[in-house]
Amino acid sequence: MQTWIDTLLVLVVLLNFSVLGSSRLAACIRGVALQGGLLGLFTFLAHEEGSLLRPGLLALSSIGLKGIAFPLLLFRAVREADVRREIEPYVGYSLSILMGLAVLLFALWLSGRLPLPREPASSLIVPVALFTSFVGLFIIISRKKAITQVLGYLMLENGIYTFGVGLVQGTPLLIELGVLLDVFVAVFVMGITIFHINRQFDHIDTARLALLKG
Repeated sequence: MQTWIDTLLVLVVLLNFSVLGSSRLAACIRGVALQGGLLGLFTFLAHEEGSLLRPGLLALSSIGLKGIAFPLLLFRAVREADVRREIEPYVGYSLSILMGLAVLLFALWLSGRLPLPREPASSLIVPVALFTSFVGLFIIISRKKAITQVLGYLMLENGIYTFGVGLVQGTPLLIELGVLLDVFVAVFVMGITIFHINRQFDHIDTARLALLKG
């Protein structure tokens, strides 16, 4: 079981790097969608012995929302905005990958110094969760397109979700589903916002919105 968990977590890390190094919005959306699907499987594999109902519901919810619903909303936003690439991010893609490597090393170092409430199912859970959260924050602040920033938000939530599922057993199902609902609402609202930004200004470059200050 641990081998499967480790494999899923390594794939999550690789998807983080694929998003960091890609300018194509469609590829980034697919990467985050696949990441959400993998985390759904991780939810099921990481559960403790006992009833399969709770981890099964969480796994299906994660796959349905992160792997299907969110990507469909974002693909629709891409079509409505008629934008395909992130052309000039604040931080270039080669430098983003190098910074991603540095962040991964920092996450590995930090995970070895954090006091944990319980022994995780895999030694990779904490560093991968931290790395995914840090990459999400980096995407939010280093990209200009609103859609890419939404993807960063989703990656940040994926990291938090990984940490919670891997370490905090016994959290009420209602709370975990509530977190997924909050993320769903946030992405839905952002999709509507992107649509209206594009309709009013013919672009979704958040940097250019600063011109409205004058």
